[in-house]
Amino acid sequence: MPEVHAPSPDRTRRKWIVLGVVLLALFMDLADATIVNIVLPRMQSSLGAEYAVAQWVLAGYSLTFALALVTGGRLGDILGRRRMFVTGMAGFTLASVLCGAAPTAEVLITGRLVQGATAALMVPQVMSIIVVLFDHADRARAFVLYGITLSLANVSGPLLGAVLTEADLFGLGWRTIFYVNVPLGVLALALALWLMPESRAADPLRPDPVGIVLIGLAMFALMFPLIQGRERGWDVWTVVPLAASVPLLLLFALHQRHRDRTTGSALVPPTLFAHRSFTAGSVVMFVLFSGLASLFLVLAYDLQLGQGWSPMLTAVAVVSWPVGVTLMSGVAQRHATTHGRRVIGIGLAVMLAGVLALIGVLSAIGPAATWWQVALPVLVTGLGMGMCVPILAGVVLADVGEDSAGAGSGVANAVMQLGTAVGVAVVGMLFFWLATGDATGAARGQAFSDAAATTLWYNAGAFLVALLLVPLLPRAARPEPGAPPAEEAPAEPLSDRA
Repeated sequence: MPEVHAPSPDRTRRKWIVLGVVLLALFMDLADATIVNIVLPRMQSSLGAEYAVAQWVLAGYSLTFALALVTGGRLGDILGRRRMFVTGMAGFTLASVLCGAAPTAEVLITGRLVQGATAALMVPQVMSIIVVLFDHADRARAFVLYGITLSLANVSGPLLGAVLTEADLFGLGWRTIFYVNVPLGVLALALALWLMPESRAADPLRPDPVGIVLIGLAMFALMFPLIQGRERGWDVWTVVPLAASVPLLLLFALHQRHRDRTTGSALVPPTLFAHRSFTAGSVVMFVLFSGLASLFLVLAYDLQLGQGWSPMLTAVAVVSWPVGVTLMSGVAQRHATTHGRRVIGIGLAVMLAGVLALIGVLSAIGPAATWWQVALPVLVTGLGMGMCVPILAGVVLADVGEDSAGAGSGVANAVMQLGTAVGVAVVGMLFFWLATGDATGAARGQAFSDAAATTLWYNAGAFLVALLLVPLLPRAARPEPGAPPAEEAPAEPLSDRA
């Protein structure tokens, strides 16, 4: 009988340190996606920039992340996951320095675009590295820590942004929220280069550079007019790209069909949309995420520029959102493989109720609203989000074959990020069109509250559309092969950015 050797203590210790490194990267990405929400008005004022800058700072990160996400995962499979993780972390750290030192709005936006693109090289490797490093016995523990990291990043992002800005360390103000990534990034790079093993996929799909260029042009042609159109007076440079976005999207779809037939490595495999549930689910994810980040854009500007709240008071009010998400995400995970669709429907209904309550507060009380009157409906909305978003991708992918699950997961995550970018563009356009004016004092506060209450009907409408499409989703997520029963399953996240 062959002798069985237990892993050496040194090897065991190394893999847990590597887990800490990749979870640190995940934390940095998630926190950086939300940390700017609270301080957007302070950034814009400091740089003397237009309102569109705030939209680009939020939407630009999500846009480049979405466009590079699938390719980032494939490059890790082809060139090595350690290599792409290190490349992404190095780029993310340098982009953070660029954002922190930005002398102009244009430089800040460039830094955020680079942050999103480099995060897309780094984040897809996290799940792959965990799977490669850990056997079945330790993998559940690793994913528990993964879930804890998601929760901590979501909760700490707004508070961390407010605390760092208000502390004004070394007189840097809001710039500290980007500089804090530098020591963390250098530490993660050093540990990854020292301890992380290299791994590749046995039969990876090839990248699709033409597809990336086409979808990138299409999304820019759509986003630029939505964000800049109002401030440019809807001139020819905004109307023409908007009209061109439709044929560019059609050209992208035709290219994907051709590439799928010839190489079998399309960026978005058309066969995924043969499943009605995946098609409907993609729409659900797109409209749902179009109403999430955009909601905080509206609240940050209403509460700070309109009502004169500090970033810290604003953070105290809106931190109830990630708290609500954290409280309910475990409940959703436990029922994902038995009643996933029902849980998602309930969650969306709760989100809708929360936004309607927030509209009621802003309409009825307006500038007189206290922090807890804002925090309560935001908490309700967060509770609803915690019931649906952590399990949504798993339910949407339930009818997709296992051979297409990887591609489907990448497309689903990209759809979420594109929804975020488009939602920020549309909602920002509506809000800043309604809120801008010459009013001062109490009249300014009322004008911003009215604009916020009106604009949030878009968010309520997005959640309602998603709710109406829920019956088209599969009944439950597909359990992992060999996984324990649903009531015993670890709370394994289904989306790196849920």
